[in-house]
Amino acid sequence: MASRLTTLIVASIVVATLIAGIIARAQRDDDGPVDLIVYNGKVYAAGGSATFAEAIAVRGNTIFRVGTNREIKRMRRPQTTVVDAHGGAVIPGFNDAHVHFLDGSLGFSEPNLLDATTVEEIGERIRAYADTRPEQPWVRGRGWLYTAFAGGLPTRQQLDAIVPDRPAYLIAYDGHSGWANTAALKAAGITRATPNPPNGIVVKDASGEPTGVLKEAAMDLMRRVLPAPEHAEQLAALRAGIHEAHRLGVTSVQNADATAEELALWDELRETHDLSIRVYNAVSAGPDLTEAGADALEPIRRQYADDPLLKAGAIELMADGVIETHTAAMLEPYANKPTTGISNFTPEALTRIVTMLDARGWQVWIHAIGDRAVRMSLDAFEAAAKINPAPPRGRRHRIEHIEAIDPADIPRFGRLGVIASMQPFHANPDPGLGTVWSANLGPERAARGWMWQSIAAAGGRLAFGSDWPVVPLDPRPGLQVAVNRLSSDSEPHGGWIPSERLRLTGAIDAYTSGAAYASFDEQRKGTLARGMLADIVILTADIFDAPPERVLDAHVAVTIFDGKVVYDRSTAATE
Repeated sequence: MASRLTTLIVASIVVATLIAGIIARAQRDDDGPVDLIVYNGKVYAAGGSATFAEAIAVRGNTIFRVGTNREIKRMRRPQTTVVDAHGGAVIPGFNDAHVHFLDGSLGFSEPNLLDATTVEEIGERIRAYADTRPEQPWVRGRGWLYTAFAGGLPTRQQLDAIVPDRPAYLIAYDGHSGWANTAALKAAGITRATPNPPNGIVVKDASGEPTGVLKEAAMDLMRRVLPAPEHAEQLAALRAGIHEAHRLGVTSVQNADATAEELALWDELRETHDLSIRVYNAVSAGPDLTEAGADALEPIRRQYADDPLLKAGAIELMADGVIETHTAAMLEPYANKPTTGISNFTPEALTRIVTMLDARGWQVWIHAIGDRAVRMSLDAFEAAAKINPAPPRGRRHRIEHIEAIDPADIPRFGRLGVIASMQPFHANPDPGLGTVWSANLGPERAARGWMWQSIAAAGGRLAFGSDWPVVPLDPRPGLQVAVNRLSSDSEPHGGWIPSERLRLTGAIDAYTSGAAYASFDEQRKGTLARGMLADIVILTADIFDAPPERVLDAHVAVTIFDGKVVYDRSTAATE
């Protein structure tokens, strides 16, 4: 008996010693130096967190601790970088879940027409650009709005009057229509005899002559003759785009329509240590994709396997067009035109390709704006799940945009585990952006636009982005629309479909933790917690303690990427 008691006492002492040692090591670890501290903030960890903290400690490139000012500040050492948030909101770095990053970056050197609301303004900007660059063989740009033109579309004669001496070609703000002058049409060989390509429209006037507008796949006729930017120009553009992302608090992007050539550019930046943004890429495929074509895509996935900085693991399919040009695929005809739009896939072809890609373990993104395209996409995902076993990492297929949806399809997102990848600023009720959209759909369907709250309430997951350069890269206007359903001028009174508003924390989650989940990255980013990558944004104000209408009053004060300050508003203003 005594021997047994002695053994128990010795064992207890050993266990107590081990526990004390573990606690002591943990305390020493917690008391040790850190590389960066953010304090005096309103820290929202994201991911549905119900509480707020005051400060964050970073070691290396990961978050070490989140806590009170007192807890974190005691870790400061002489070498620690200290950032005072001055009471502003502190959130995870924004993760833009849908961008066309190279296009947006190249656009810095072209005229941006997005906020030009009249024909006169558009003309003045294009003319000023062309007059200062007489050596350029082409005049290019993007951003024109349909509402600026009588009948919703421009003409080649209008562009001839602005640029009479060389080809000119400008992309609409949504990226789904192009506007060419006569010289550009001639360079592309587009005449009255040019037929509409599959899934595209060469718009022609009553006499049969091309008007200068190319819709959807017809834009490929012009792409073949457009001069390609030089390699150095593309690299410089990406660097400029990254700098702009830092200024706006964007630390991760999910890149749509990527090509092998664009991935090589990103890889070059990674090799030279110039890649200070995290990039997940989706490679495009079309309705003619075969097993052999899918085999040809595998080397891309192998070369750009899972990596915190750069990876490719998704295929994007374009199911339809856009509502503004009557090319989004609708279940019923448009209110002002006897067409149901363009579907780039038959339901059978879409299901075949989705099932083939799902079996290979690809994540599938489907651009689907109209309610018919959304239903086809959900049907394809459901069919694939019935045929194929789930891959080891699970299914996280996505539908991109989802501007119009039939109410019967809303619960299917949660039931099928399909991510709703949406761009809230597209729902901006500003007349310059929304008038044509609403008129084309008619009041009944327009009242079911961008139903992110309904999708979330039915168990669907949201991931938010911008679709840059369709709209600005800045996440703040998207947040503003998501929580208010108002334009920047607070119109319309009471909000547009106010039942679809999100809580501010839910909108931020969609831009951070939800977007991380959508790219299989929730284990390393998207929330502010121990061990997560230290991608952090500090705003100039506490947006959580302000009226929702004041979201745009707060700007990005500091952006921290990989544990290092990459943007500081206070010093950038003096540079």
